[in-house]
Amino acid sequence: MHCVEHIAKLFGHGIELLRPDGDAACLPRLVGQARARGLALLAEPLSAEKAEAWGLIWRAVDDDALMAEAEKLCAHFASAPTVGLGLIKRALDAAENNDLSTQLDLERDLQREAGLSPDYQEGLRAFFEKRKPVFTGRR
Repeated sequence: MHCVEHIAKLFGHGIELLRPDGDAACLPRLVGQARARGLALLAEPLSAEKAEAWGLIWRAVDDDALMAEAEKLCAHFASAPTVGLGLIKRALDAAENNDLSTQLDLERDLQREAGLSPDYQEGLRAFFEKRKPVFTGRR
């Protein structure tokens, strides 16, 4: 996410410039006004553990476990239904700015799109055949 990428360099601290990259718009939405102000005005380092606790990142991983965790995630995504994952990302990205009615309409449309994918058909077949699905990522 854009805001998370720039936390260490917020607002050009130290050179009296406000970074024109949207941090001031999105950071308070992510962590609240008090935390956003503290990060921006004090320019203190933010640990991975604190970023996780604040919901800025999904998970903090110790350095010695990083590669194993990355490999595990890669294996998961390599075998996942990528069309469906992409549709989920579209729904989540839109949710922050959509009202409920608009979001429900979008999710209905995305569900229809997912239901037409070969991966959906493969998922159904695999479920009924009691086996692991083999997804292709085709539309």
